Amino acid sequence: MSKLRILVLTSSTGGGHDARAEAFAEWCFQLYRHDVDVRIEQMLEKSSVVNRTGVRLYNRIQRGAPWVHKLFYALIELLSYLNRRDVTFGSGYYLAVIRDYKPHLVFSVHDCLNRGYFQAARAILGADQVRCATYCGEFSGGWGYSRNWLEPSVDLYISRTPTARDYAVQRGISANKSRVRGTLMQPRAHLEVLSPVDRRVFLDKRLGLDADRFTVFLATGGNGANNHFDLLPALLAHASRVQAVIICGKNKQTYNDLIHWRALHPEFNCHIEGYSDIIHLYLQVSDAIVTRGGTTTCAKALHFKCPIIFNAFGGIMPQEELTWKFFRNGAACEKIENAADFAHLVDTWMADPGAYARVRENLLKLRYEEDPTILIDELVALGNEVVGAKLKRRVFPPANGSGHKAG
Repeated sequence: MSKLRILVLTSSTGGGHDARAEAFAEWCFQLYRHDVDVRIEQMLEKSSVVNRTGVRLYNRIQRGAPWVHKLFYALIELLSYLNRRDVTFGSGYYLAVIRDYKPHLVFSVHDCLNRGYFQAARAILGADQVRCATYCGEFSGGWGYSRNWLEPSVDLYISRTPTARDYAVQRGISANKSRVRGTLMQPRAHLEVLSPVDRRVFLDKRLGLDADRFTVFLATGGNGANNHFDLLPALLAHASRVQAVIICGKNKQTYNDLIHWRALHPEFNCHIEGYSDIIHLYLQVSDAIVTRGGTTTCAKALHFKCPIIFNAFGGIMPQEELTWKFFRNGAACEKIENAADFAHLVDTWMADPGAYARVRENLLKLRYEEDPTILIDELVALGNEVVGAKLKRRVFPPANGSGHKAG
């Protein structure tokens, strides 16, 4: 029996690209089981020393000096010229994957894996034997929206918001090939939804926290970039009313130091975790999240109605500017550039609950509901134009699906 093969191109610059790749693969399995074969490739890291070095440098800059990324970003934009018709760095590995796997759909979730990559796949397999699609996670357009996202020959271009979609069309993407599809989260995030009772039980029994206290989620990306120790004094000042959920990503030193900090401050309630795969649950039990402008985390925060405090310590990276601009213009979200900014914000919210309520109300104006399976079905149908496989589509949620029961 013919099987639809989809090659997903991603890279670990931050954690959002990989999260979307993994979410797509899991959705395909949930809906189509073994009729659809998904292969995820960390194409930048695996294809060449130059690309691998660039990924490491990106993540190092994000952890230590976000302002430097303005220069790095300008350099990366040159790839849009180098890869106009072919892949410049790492073509050997990429072409070997194309020849071996023979995908019916090449699906890119990373800005640097569109231009040249689609043309190379068509040259190897034949223009009628492969389709190409892009999911761009940016919230808005302008400086920070990489030219590398925009390959006009793409067969389907998916944007997160109408604002971002309009910008892509303005920059050369065909309006007929463009779609707005919002979030791309794991299926479990749509199933594990906490009721008000579940929320209280999760805080109390699972995290050991007080269900009646104001809960701040101090988040970080997978690489562990954070300013937790700059932020904690502001929360500690309100220890009788405020508590925290803190994650550290893959930064073991931060985790170790936080465990020691917690031991020294028994008056402050907090749950500490390293790398976490239940961000969707933490967002549901938190009253606010402090995070950099990562698109995946901010999209989840919006979906789960958790107000965002944008961490701008050390400056905002160009891609983060797009996220900050969208939430600033649409919901007047708060931005903090230092510990004093955060302390002032927390003091204000504690003194005037109405100020926090207005922030949350503004965020909810941006929120929308969507069927998460539409995007998956569209991408699968696009690839199936080539192979014409007989696909058995399953129903989601499953007949026995239910909300998450915390305990």
